[in-house]
Amino acid sequence: MPVTDVTTDPEALTLRVIADFTVPVRRLWDAYTDARQIERFWGPPEYPAAFTRHDVYPGGVSNYCMTGPEGDRSCGYWRWVAVDEGRSFEVRDGFALDDGTPNTEMPEMLMIFEFTETALGSRLTTTTRFNSLEELEQLRAMGMMEGMSAAMSQIDAVVEDLESFAAGRGTELQLIGETQARVSRVIRGTVDQVWRAHTDPELLRRWQLGPDGWSMPVCEFGSEPGRSLRTEWENGENGERFGFVGTVVGSAPPRRLVTTERMVSPQDPDGAESPETLNEMTLTPVESGTLLAYLITYPDTDARAAVLETGMVDGMEAGYARLEAEVLAA
Repeated sequence: MPVTDVTTDPEALTLRVIADFTVPVRRLWDAYTDARQIERFWGPPEYPAAFTRHDVYPGGVSNYCMTGPEGDRSCGYWRWVAVDEGRSFEVRDGFALDDGTPNTEMPEMLMIFEFTETALGSRLTTTTRFNSLEELEQLRAMGMMEGMSAAMSQIDAVVEDLESFAAGRGTELQLIGETQARVSRVIRGTVDQVWRAHTDPELLRRWQLGPDGWSMPVCEFGSEPGRSLRTEWENGENGERFGFVGTVVGSAPPRRLVTTERMVSPQDPDGAESPETLNEMTLTPVESGTLLAYLITYPDTDARAAVLETGMVDGMEAGYARLEAEVLAA
């Protein structure tokens, strides 16, 4: 068990949990800031969590739901207040409804996560600050301390896994719910470099080329909210063309970009016959580079299946490999 101390201070309105680990601080930090990893331990074993958003910057948001063995769900959110890279972060932690909106009938708490080095590895001190003694007692009666201890008991297995989340594993796909898919990859480059590579048309033309023999003659891109986007690819041998159009609906450079997307073709130049997706790109610094996560929301399960069957993930991996080799390594 990593938890070594649990202290409740009714006067200060705090709950402090100390946990010790035999891994470096950076490894523990990455486990908390990588959605793929934190969802393996944030919920108790019988209530695994799924994170659909996990921003690691002030002003960002995290959304998650824990699902029980009978299908019952408990959802929550974080509103990121402060981040001291590799050392600490603060979030406002609250309960959410199934659609992710805050449940205003339940309390919102300030949580401070502090990561320090020890002789044997690392220590995480989590301090929860309540707004009143009544809230503290309410959450304690709901089993908050037992839940945190049960969740933390799973961290060792995650942080000791050095292969599943490292650079070099390629692009990975995870299906979430009935209509979402998350594509993740660690890219060997800084957050600023990866952001520019995804928003600068000149750089996009160098690596997002599609299959061999294709080029990108049209690339109208940017990150300003409201901006219209258009990319088109052309087969150099037979002139076949396809592309995508969309709009920037949200942007927090250089960490988050949210766009809509519809497929276009010469027969459907505006994408009117194509289902529209919502694409949420989040960039997070990790030890071996930048974790890129795309959360794609499809209109329905069939649309998701149809797109994934086109080999989308393999195509994305080919592009990311080219990005590392020909753009970031230059």
